[in-house]
Amino acid sequence: MKKILTYWTFDLFHIWHLNILKRAKELWDYLIVWVSWDEFNKLKHKSSYSNYEDRAEIVSSIKYVDKVIKEDNWEQKISDIKKYDIDIFVMWDDWKWKFDDLKEYCEVVYLPRTENISSSKIKNDLKG
Repeated sequence: MKKILTYWTFDLFHIWHLNILKRAKELWDYLIVWVSWDEFNKLKHKSSYSNYEDRAEIVSSIKYVDKVIKEDNWEQKISDIKKYDIDIFVMWDDWKWKFDDLKEYCEVVYLPRTENISSSKIKNDLKG
């Protein structure tokens, strides 16, 4: 069984989020998703419309997701890869090469985004 993991904020859940989770699950067996904790988002100078608990509940209800865990610091990726015996780390392709240092611990795969949709775009469109 191939275990995969990915880290995201999942603010304003939309079709692109669903598409990437579906594609990841179609390619591999067990999908673990780390959802960024509110306090960690503040450290990254990000804010979310929904709180961590709500975002984690939404993600955990998706049929493609096998496990949801809290992301609360930059350094946890390597320890989580080891702890959960991860085979593949997945991110979207606009992060290409940013996580290549993890190749020492697992395979790193960058999947393409769904065009013309993102949480940032939705927020900007709503500002009008």
